[in-house]
Amino acid sequence: MHAAAAFLPRLAVTAGEPAGIGPELVARLAMRPLPADLIAIGDADQLRRAAAHCGLTLQITDDDGQRIAERQPGQIRVAHHPLRTPEQPGQPDPRNAFQVLNTLSHAADGCMSGEFDAVVTAPVQKSIINDAGEPFSGHTEFFARRANASVVMMLASEGGAERPPLRVALATTHLPLRAVPDALDVDMLCAKLRIVHDALQRQFGIAEPRIGVLGLNPHAGEGGHMGREEIDIIEPSMQILREQGLHLLGPLPADTAFVPAMRPRMDAVLAMYHDQALPVLKSEAFDSTVNLTLGLPFVRTSVDHGTALELAGSGQADPSSLIAAARLALRLIPHARSPQT
Repeated sequence: MHAAAAFLPRLAVTAGEPAGIGPELVARLAMRPLPADLIAIGDADQLRRAAAHCGLTLQITDDDGQRIAERQPGQIRVAHHPLRTPEQPGQPDPRNAFQVLNTLSHAADGCMSGEFDAVVTAPVQKSIINDAGEPFSGHTEFFARRANASVVMMLASEGGAERPPLRVALATTHLPLRAVPDALDVDMLCAKLRIVHDALQRQFGIAEPRIGVLGLNPHAGEGGHMGREEIDIIEPSMQILREQGLHLLGPLPADTAFVPAMRPRMDAVLAMYHDQALPVLKSEAFDSTVNLTLGLPFVRTSVDHGTALELAGSGQADPSSLIAAARLALRLIPHARSPQT
């Protein structure tokens, strides 16, 4: 029996919104010497047009599903999903929304069947998918439904010589701010923290993860004077999990949780809502931050930015976040393949 290590991991890369920068980012990713068999999931002709926008000579072939042992920079295979109508850079068309959804379905189903080893997603235009009549709040929720899994959104930066990696998970994702308090309860927070703890152990190889938990209110509620969510929900959740052996810090005031003195004390942070912590992370490492979905039965990473419609077709979009997402996916794949205890 041949060794699996002889073959490159098959990394599915969804092209995202056809009128955005996603296809150009995929073309630029293919020029990098990544140790992966890159499978673009999208329209092959559009990928050729995207490469031309970037002035790239890209060798595009159909994906036959066979594993390969070598890929040269400038080569990519495509699982072809034709657009319904040719893209107009910067002008999303609802007629192409279901092509986008089909690429996401193919990526998720392919990962679960073993066709792909992981998926990396370029940005989509959520508003256009909704305009087409398909309720869509984001990749995270889509993949969770497709895999019938409970998930957590995390954004992560690699860190550097002076700063440790910064990993921020979200208790709630794409909710209006007024809906956040009602979405929090003890069972939900316990489930989210268990997913984060398990992922830090299995995927990141941290034996005893330390997770900082943010409060919901200013000053983490100020002892109940600025809200009782910390007292009634967050602290009871943390106590339950501490008794099960989890190492949790908090509830922490969000305005001081990310100061330099705190960073080395935590391997990840759980924020209560989307904009509570992500501005901190994106202001520090926007070009290299990666969005990943914890709790899926496969590895999924993504860029941390949107479709940048104003740049589409210019060939000027920065591929740094997509490259970082691909590199992180490749690092996580061996852990995902490992037997779970």
